[in-house]
Amino acid sequence: MNAVTCWAPLLGRIGLSAIFLISGAGKIFSWEQTAGYMSSKGMPLVPLFLVGAIVLELVGGLSVLVGYKARLGAGLLIVFLIPATVIFHNFWAFEGQEQQMQMIMFLKNLAILGGLLLVVGFGAGAYSLDNRCGSCVSSSPVSGTASPTA
Repeated sequence: MNAVTCWAPLLGRIGLSAIFLISGAGKIFSWEQTAGYMSSKGMPLVPLFLVGAIVLELVGGLSVLVGYKARLGAGLLIVFLIPATVIFHNFWAFEGQEQQMQMIMFLKNLAILGGLLLVVGFGAGAYSLDNRCGSCVSSSPVSGTASPTA
């Protein structure tokens, strides 16, 4: 494997997980504001769904970040992302500048969904807990020691 093949999945997982980990923690520290926003969108059972969102974002985000059961973690984030996108970024219900902003947020989530589907399809990559054997490390023919491949 070359360096890009080894490092790109790790860097991608860091980027994908960051938004969910930051958002999940933010929901904990701004519980009342988040619950109020969810209520304003007509959501029922706000405390239940808020706890569910926090759990999915933190557990899924950590799973994807460290690459442990990353496919499952990405699946959990997809379960969170699809309804959140449809409920909170329903650009078709707005006009003007707000419609444009919500469409951008909707498309951003669609791009994130694409990244999560890549994790589901291809796994966490070489530098992950799922791949503890480190397939980006090979035996050096000269010294017989392990060295990263280029």
